Amino acid sequence: MNSPIITVTFNPAIDETISLDTLSPGEVHRARSVRFDAGGKGVMVAGCLADWGLPVIAAGLLGDGNSALFSALFTAKGIDDRFSRYPGQTRTNIKLVDPSATTDINLPGTDIPVAMSRQVLETVLRCVDAETFVVLSGSLPAGFPADTYAKLIGTLKAHGVRTVLDTSGAALAAALHTGAMPSVVKPNRAELETWAGHPLPNRGDLISAAQGLLDHGVELVAISLGTEGALFVSPAMALHASLPVLQPMSTVGAGDAMVAGIVAALAENAALERIARLGTAFAFSKLGQLGPNLGSRDRVQNLAEQVQLQRAC
Repeated sequence: MNSPIITVTFNPAIDETISLDTLSPGEVHRARSVRFDAGGKGVMVAGCLADWGLPVIAAGLLGDGNSALFSALFTAKGIDDRFSRYPGQTRTNIKLVDPSATTDINLPGTDIPVAMSRQVLETVLRCVDAETFVVLSGSLPAGFPADTYAKLIGTLKAHGVRTVLDTSGAALAAALHTGAMPSVVKPNRAELETWAGHPLPNRGDLISAAQGLLDHGVELVAISLGTEGALFVSPAMALHASLPVLQPMSTVGAGDAMVAGIVAALAENAALERIARLGTAFAFSKLGQLGPNLGSRDRVQNLAEQVQLQRAC
């Protein structure tokens, strides 16, 4: 595949990661370290795909007041920066990491003119062709209509472009209740339950719900299950993929890495087994890696070979 993969991030963030020995509410803490990374789900996906060696275009919206961190990342990884800038600051997300968990504090950002979503669409349309995958990731800025992704998917589908969607809440609901469905969607269990309108307590229930999405036009549903691995459901079969549980320093970005792995496999025109292996390997390689970075290619390949696959039903 020669066409670049395009990632779209409407609501990126600078991730301020503070490492602690332990987190005790109400107590004074002394941080062991602090670091700042260009973040946002689509930026994470772009970084992982670039580390894998694929050509990537990163589009979306950035505040021009603090975009230097993003520009440096894109330059370092060879990512084609097509972000539209707006006056103001990109939001900051604070991540408090201790050995047991990561606590997220997401701060509000600058109000972004909704009309700028049109600039993003025009940028993407200038870059796509029939082989392009467009990855739509993350939340929408405050004030943006819930159907922003849904409309973008519809326009891209009309141009013959395949889309991969990873979002939640109202934006996910809007995209999955329209005629123009994404090609690939990666919900977690709770998000799929929200779409289905009822609990999905076991594997069979999850697969049935995923098949409902396939019936509506989705080509592949990847359901992330945390430490239990993930389900990959296509019209032909369903696979459960897992690896031994690790004790990572941070799970931040593992879901985004899974999306990157899925897209990397799709770019190879891979079968479902390879998609499941590479998606799972990307996710596990990301564990403990801070920032929009993937583990080494050799490590990812080694993990992919270790992924345990089980035919699910």
